[in-house]
Amino acid sequence: MATQLATKQGYRITPEEWETRVDLALFYRVVAHFGWTDLIYTHISARVPGRDDHFLINPYGLMFEEVTASNLIVLDMQGNVVAGDYPANRAGFSIHSEVLKARPDVRFVAHTHTRAGVAISCMKSGLMMLTQQAMVFLNRLAYHDWDTQTGNEAECRKLAMDLGSKPAIILRNHGLLTVGPNAGEAFVFLYNLETACQFQLDAMQAGGEIIHPSHESVVQTAAGLYTGKEPIGAREWAAMRRMIDREDTSYRN
Repeated sequence: MATQLATKQGYRITPEEWETRVDLALFYRVVAHFGWTDLIYTHISARVPGRDDHFLINPYGLMFEEVTASNLIVLDMQGNVVAGDYPANRAGFSIHSEVLKARPDVRFVAHTHTRAGVAISCMKSGLMMLTQQAMVFLNRLAYHDWDTQTGNEAECRKLAMDLGSKPAIILRNHGLLTVGPNAGEAFVFLYNLETACQFQLDAMQAGGEIIHPSHESVVQTAAGLYTGKEPIGAREWAAMRRMIDREDTSYRN
């Protein structure tokens, strides 16, 4: 385990931070595995344990499959690089800092620009309750209307306000964003939201008449999803770790 980053500040990594770094690096590899990347853009962040006013994010310029636990950078809430050898994406800082400031319960934030997610974000209807994956988001999904480029801090504060206490938000004409108290929960909401968007587009493109489940069946289905005592995403995240470990364990370095 790395215990100190090679920075002028002599920044030291606690065991708790290292565990968070490994989870965050794994999250980047999972997103890359599913093809949800946008070149070197988009970002996933994690609050630094014991330093709630600092967060980890990807080095600007690296592909997601190049992200490792040790090359993640640390930013403070003013956008300063506290530790790490790479610059930060300004839009990434603005989005993630505002969401983390607004949501002290959140430790992981994931933002994507996928084909399906962006396509649904451009539709006036937004996400329709057509599938079980979509029904996960009954009363759990917010929307944020495009105002200006998301490197703008005022815009990102409004984004955080629109998110409110929900775990997911569709950024109109832009993409998707999910949050969680741990990597597994943020991931499983991202997976369901992305999959629901893909299924909706597939159904619309097939050309047949779309069947809309009754409101009663949507409510009943949603009531039974992610309501147990087990932490949301725990089993799925363990499965993702096993999957990536079979492919490439370099994210742990």
